[in-house]
Amino acid sequence: MAVSEILAALADETRRAILSKLKEGTISSGDLAAALHLSPQALSYHLSRLKKADLIYETRYKNFIYYELNLSVLDEAILWLSELRREERPEGSRGADGDVLAGGPRPGAVEGE
Repeated sequence: MAVSEILAALADETRRAILSKLKEGTISSGDLAAALHLSPQALSYHLSRLKKADLIYETRYKNFIYYELNLSVLDEAILWLSELRREERPEGSRGADGDVLAGGPRPGAVEGE
């Protein structure tokens, strides 16, 4: 699994919309394009990025192509992110909101608080 490809694929709003639609179940490329108001060319581009990240499966039946989510890759990415979150952090490091996460004094704290 290439986490960088997964994160790059998930970074795009259109691709997240495609994944949300696929959460409802298997769908043909034509129905997917119509549901998301995308041209076939635009859909093809986004689907290729999702396939490259292994986030979706493609199945061909007669003249139709159907897509569905590959949940195992999402599970792997979530596991990787959760393990990253659990790794030891330097004392007094800060989260995205600026709060002290582990050890160290709070900003502006008076000793003995």
